[in-house]
Amino acid sequence: MRKILDQAVKEIAVHRQDIIAKLLEFAKTDLLFFWGEKKDLYLHQEKEWLPILEWASGEMKVKLAKTDKLEIPENKALQNPLGQMLHDMNDKELACFYAAALNMRSVLLALALVKRRISAEEACRLSYLEELWQNEMWGSDEEAVSKRQERCEELKEIESYLVS
Repeated sequence: MRKILDQAVKEIAVHRQDIIAKLLEFAKTDLLFFWGEKKDLYLHQEKEWLPILEWASGEMKVKLAKTDKLEIPENKALQNPLGQMLHDMNDKELACFYAAALNMRSVLLALALVKRRISAEEACRLSYLEELWQNEMWGSDEEAVSKRQERCEELKEIESYLVS
């Protein structure tokens, strides 16, 4: 993973604007904007995700909308402050942000990780919240558990690289 991140830092130095543009587009479908319809899952998400949404809203001074439907919530106000935060990151931070965002399907969790608001372990738990909830209800799938553990290890490596 370290070699991948080293290469990502080099790529960011060359393609910074394109990468930021991709991340801003990706932000429209952030995992934390899409909540479950089942009440117990929704309450679980509210307990775990709402603090991150509130923190991100405060950091960027925007109101973030969420949905329990398939449509993409309107979060246009997010684009400018998030874009500025990404521009302000150094190449190493942006490389870690990019890798973490793709890993977790969430720019908000990636931002919280890069800003050290949450640890890699917390980020992993939050990014797999629905899957973990489903496991409690119906049991787990060995392949899914293995894949989740692999991604969580990658997040720990990203966090370690970020602080090195």
